[in-house]
Amino acid sequence: MRFASVSRLLLASAGFLAVVFLASAAAPAQDKKADNTAIKPSERKDKGSVARHERFVGIAKKGGVDVLFLGDSITQGWEGAGKEAWKRDFEPLKAANFGIGGDQTQHVLWRITEGKELEGINPKVAVMMIGTNNMRGNTAEQIAEGVTAIVKELRKQKPSMQILLLGIFPRSPEPNGMYRDKIKETNKIISKLDDGKQVHYLDIGDKFLEKDGSLSKDIMPDYLHLSPKGYDIWAAAIKGEVEKLAKK
Repeated sequence: MRFASVSRLLLASAGFLAVVFLASAAAPAQDKKADNTAIKPSERKDKGSVARHERFVGIAKKGGVDVLFLGDSITQGWEGAGKEAWKRDFEPLKAANFGIGGDQTQHVLWRITEGKELEGINPKVAVMMIGTNNMRGNTAEQIAEGVTAIVKELRKQKPSMQILLLGIFPRSPEPNGMYRDKIKETNKIISKLDDGKQVHYLDIGDKFLEKDGSLSKDIMPDYLHLSPKGYDIWAAAIKGEVEKLAKK
């Protein structure tokens, strides 16, 4: 009897320890997601960002946008180095450029939720690229979660809109340079968002690279932002797909 009691006590203790172990093992994953800044909508307060955001809200209220470009400074650059390509290839498609330099996934998420940038417009297509500014502060998995959160919100607000999700462009001059592997890892994860119906993933990063995998200043002068030639490459790589999706 005494031996049986001790055995039951030991078994109960082992079961308790197993539960504690499993709970502690699961905690880091939960904490990691809870600490992911990339999925928490965040408003930017600097004057430049506020001014552009307010302009976008005004554009949306007027309506008449068939193609929406959503992103950071690389997207904003359609108004700078890419202005000729934009005028030639996308302006005729009734396109609007909602890119803000410095934006991370959490900022775009805020803009389309609390910032109400989509109210008043019903684009046929959204062209989206975001995440390069998260590279320093977030893991590839966290960045991918941020991109996923934006895609889900776009689908929720505009269920009939086609989404052309672009892989994050390569950066840094050398093939093994900073963030190259992290960008590839992030892109691999977000590529799975492609459902062949409403979300279409496209990685055109290789089109900017030399044969040896390096980046040329001729394409990206600072190894991050595109030159006019770079925007020509971007436009040529997606124009046909944008036009096709707009007809769905």
